[in-house]
Amino acid sequence: MNHRVFITGASGFVGRHLIQFLIRRGDSVAGTCFPEDPASCQLGDNVLLERVDIRSKDQLAPLIQDFSPHWVVHLAAISNVRVSWEKRQETVEVNLLGTLNLLEVLREMTPPPRLLFVSSSDVYGILEPTDHPLREEDPIQVVNPYAFSKASAEMLVRFYSQIEGVEGIIIRAFPHTGPGQSPLFVCSDWAYQIASLERKSGGLLNIGNLEIKRDFTDVRDVVRAYVALLEKGQAGEVYNVCSGQPVSLQWILDTLISYSFSPIRIKVDPQRLRKADIPLLYGDNTKLRTTTGWQPEYPLEQTLKDLLDYWRSQLKGGK
Repeated sequence: MNHRVFITGASGFVGRHLIQFLIRRGDSVAGTCFPEDPASCQLGDNVLLERVDIRSKDQLAPLIQDFSPHWVVHLAAISNVRVSWEKRQETVEVNLLGTLNLLEVLREMTPPPRLLFVSSSDVYGILEPTDHPLREEDPIQVVNPYAFSKASAEMLVRFYSQIEGVEGIIIRAFPHTGPGQSPLFVCSDWAYQIASLERKSGGLLNIGNLEIKRDFTDVRDVVRAYVALLEKGQAGEVYNVCSGQPVSLQWILDTLISYSFSPIRIKVDPQRLRKADIPLLYGDNTKLRTTTGWQPEYPLEQTLKDLLDYWRSQLKGGK
């Protein structure tokens, strides 16, 4: 069966990869972008895209109702931790109020579409290095405004699933990267800097904390997991989407530099150090694998190479 899929934040990093995957499957796609104009997003003629601020239910409702989707994927969010510290009120408005608006729109539809809400592994907070990989039943401990907004929105999704009849599936997405990611995020930031320095025959790369460890997954594997959970996930449940393998940012940096053909030196930039950093963050993906049969296909080395090649191509094209 082909599905009609509505995606909030469709023009973002994950949204673009999800659209490509859905179109290849034969699904129909519509969604929102903000603040950019739909024409500038270049998502193709097969995607119905509208400029909508999800903080306005009046803007959101008619678009979803007219499209009458089977599935809704809620990606629209302020998703950068550093930005969430700088724009705390806007983060809560977009990530929490925006989610409430979407849930209200779905509640008023008959039957309500199935919802995939993308939360974050940041809600788990501080994990002791000697502990186990994070499981869905582990307690949460928010340590930044972004995590607070996502944890609060999770509670809303559970409430609407249990009380209001909206089939909401909660994803706790661990860090993911790949071609097309914004340089606001660490892997893409470093890949962009390296590609830029290569055009100058090398130079100085600005970095932050290299000691922390994260669980990275290729975005192309992530969108496969999202669709698999829309098909097989249980409403009201939480699922980690992760590789299950932590790597240090030092390893990420060393791997990216090893792909460069120019001499790269590094410098710690205080502006790239977070107010509160989670030292170790990695997850247990057993529930996802057991429910859907999903397995990651892209090794992280390939992901990082593709990311660096993406920025080389973008810079070569003058973008």
